[in-house]
Amino acid sequence: MSDSGGGDTAAPPGGEHAARVPAVMSDVARVAGVSAMTVSRVLNNHPSVRPETRRRVLDAVEELEYRRNPAARALVTRRSLTVGVVAFDATLYGQAATIRGVEHAARDAGYFVSIASGKSIDARSIAEVTESLVAQSVEGVVVVAPRASVLQELRDRTLGVPMVVAGGSQRSGLPSAGADQEAGGRRATKHLLFRGHRTVWHVAGPEDWDDARGRLVGWQSALADAGAVEPRVIRGDWSAASGFRAGVEISRHRDLTAVFVANDQMALGVILALKQAGRRIPDDVSIVGFDDIPEAAFYDPPLTTMRQDFEEMGRRSTQLLLGLLDGNEDGSSPLVIPEFVGRLSTADAAGRPTGVTR
Repeated sequence: MSDSGGGDTAAPPGGEHAARVPAVMSDVARVAGVSAMTVSRVLNNHPSVRPETRRRVLDAVEELEYRRNPAARALVTRRSLTVGVVAFDATLYGQAATIRGVEHAARDAGYFVSIASGKSIDARSIAEVTESLVAQSVEGVVVVAPRASVLQELRDRTLGVPMVVAGGSQRSGLPSAGADQEAGGRRATKHLLFRGHRTVWHVAGPEDWDDARGRLVGWQSALADAGAVEPRVIRGDWSAASGFRAGVEISRHRDLTAVFVANDQMALGVILALKQAGRRIPDDVSIVGFDDIPEAAFYDPPLTTMRQDFEEMGRRSTQLLLGLLDGNEDGSSPLVIPEFVGRLSTADAAGRPTGVTR
């Protein structure tokens, strides 16, 4: 039987000598010296609770390791307390890490998460995944698929619930929480130019991706600011295999000394192709990647890259969605700024590593 404050399951019998039982709301109330109703108000961020009382309740929650029961809370509030996630490329590192951030933030807020992964990028598949979530009475949807075709299809559909894009551009026309991809691309390119390279080649991601577009624009702006020649863009599909193919192509240019690759997986392929062509990294060619996947520090050589905090983007997108559910009309979140990570895959244009990380 649930406590009158709502949202807890009763502790099983057994006494002090039985296995430790989870704390319930009445336990928190007893330790904090308040009523169960007051505990409920604190946990639901009710504004009428005095700061000192709120502090006592939160201290008791921490002491007892109290965990709310979302299922019981859903019965009391008659809300599903479920956030839906739409994904199409969940095997990619960035997408998977973003989804983890969504899950953690939603769980911390007392929400369930239901993930629907599309088989392909077409109207039918998008309709299937969104309708499956709506059928589960989700209260809102986080889209972890910053691709123009997906976002256009979603803009054209009426789900009847708030929707937020995780990792997408604020130009998408939908509430979004993403990273400043242009700033990241510009920073990566300027690092190579600062080290004396006359220009920087770019292996870009797929045209349909907002992330790829932003990094390309940042690369272009850095070259323009420096008055450097802009080489022809070569595109991959985010995979190491496509990076290898791009590396084979650019290795034919003997004046090549620096490459900015739009993600770390493609950078792995580029490095292998250049090595097989007899080019030394970084003595002959410097390379900067993007994302800072866990393996990047163990490449040969360790990869200089731009780190994205994907989990933070997932958390921010969830917080943005929950804000919309609470009536907050602000449809944007501050962009996460990618962080430069200097390793051994870049050197001065003359080929002498200096450790400069500017």
